Amino acid sequence: MILFIILGMSLVTMIPRMLPAYIVDKVHFPEWINRWLNAIPYAALGALIFPGILTVKPDQPHLGLIGGAVAVILAFLGLNIILVVIGAIATVFLLTF
Repeated sequence: MILFIILGMSLVTMIPRMLPAYIVDKVHFPEWINRWLNAIPYAALGALIFPGILTVKPDQPHLGLIGGAVAVILAFLGLNIILVVIGAIATVFLLTF
């Protein structure tokens, strides 16, 4: 019985997540909408990370600013968002030692 409850809960959770991806995959948007949609991950990442940039090390705020600048440059070059985050973290890590 518990197995069916878990399977039902996973199905109910999965459907609202998969349905928009399925619908968007079938619809062809104009190019300007595609460019806008491609920028959303970077905008969300910036909104989540920017407050932390200034407080990464309170006694050395320049480290966060340098890491943020590296992230902006890597994002501008069009790298994958994971590589942008790893690059910024690695930069701050190397500058602290």
